[in-house]
Amino acid sequence: MPFSHTPSVTQFRLTDDKAGPYGIAAGPDGALWLTLVHRGSVARLTLDGAFEEYPLDAADCRPTVIAAGPDGALWFTRFQDHRIGRVTTDGEVTSFPLPTADGGPYGITSGPDGAMWFTETTGDRIGRITLDGEVTEFALPVAGGFPSAITTGPDGALWFTLNGANAIGRIAVDGDTAVHPLPTDAAGPVGIAADGHAVWFTEILAGQIGRIAPEDGRITEFPLPDRSAKPHAVVAVAEGECWFTEWGAGRMGRITETGDITEHALPDPSSEPHGITVGPDGALWSALETGGVARVERSLP
Repeated sequence: MPFSHTPSVTQFRLTDDKAGPYGIAAGPDGALWLTLVHRGSVARLTLDGAFEEYPLDAADCRPTVIAAGPDGALWFTRFQDHRIGRVTTDGEVTSFPLPTADGGPYGITSGPDGAMWFTETTGDRIGRITLDGEVTEFALPVAGGFPSAITTGPDGALWFTLNGANAIGRIAVDGDTAVHPLPTDAAGPVGIAADGHAVWFTEILAGQIGRIAPEDGRITEFPLPDRSAKPHAVVAVAEGECWFTEWGAGRMGRITETGDITEHALPDPSSEPHGITVGPDGALWSALETGGVARVERSLP
């Protein structure tokens, strides 16, 4: 597998530029799992470079975000045909339709109750799916909110971004919902992650990283050095430390709770980093929509 290097960063190609690696997650099998949004596939990548692709039953289903489930499988959203997918570590794929049409599922996470929780971008709903495929949907108190990414917070609730409503949402497992408007107008929140104490999120239109305290909803925003970088996904590495992708600038960055920001340029500035995860090796891995992945050592400054 060909590698290209810059200080602190490794980037390598997996497939052609039409496949579109988008979501990425560490699996329980010690491998990385990706969605190929434009080809309608999911894929498995080992740390020694073995890459295997698993086509889905609909090439145009647009698999997007992927997350490890409590059952040892990987779960992912199918944005275009409004289904939730599941793939085992040996490549067996199944999927489940949503009860309401045209929901546009996007974000997905393992919940605190042993189920998977997901967003419905065009349906203004949050969904819950049990491990045997039973789906429950919760309507949100906003119209056109475009709920995007979702994560389990340190308070045992689900937190999600409302890209169209410029807010952060919280939903308890019983469906009780609260909405927290952002201080910056038209910030466009997308990615979200929890670090064990607070919830972090990206503001793709404002070029900022945000942090919200679950106990009182207090929001702090940290402007990036390049406000046009389009921060997209975020992952918590430790309490007070998160990493994020800069989709518009071809970089991966690190931020601490004090607002200290370190950025790492990828070898190809137009590589379009989207999803980000902590790999089985402790490094940060990102899916590059142009056909590859990038890896950054966490120990680097």
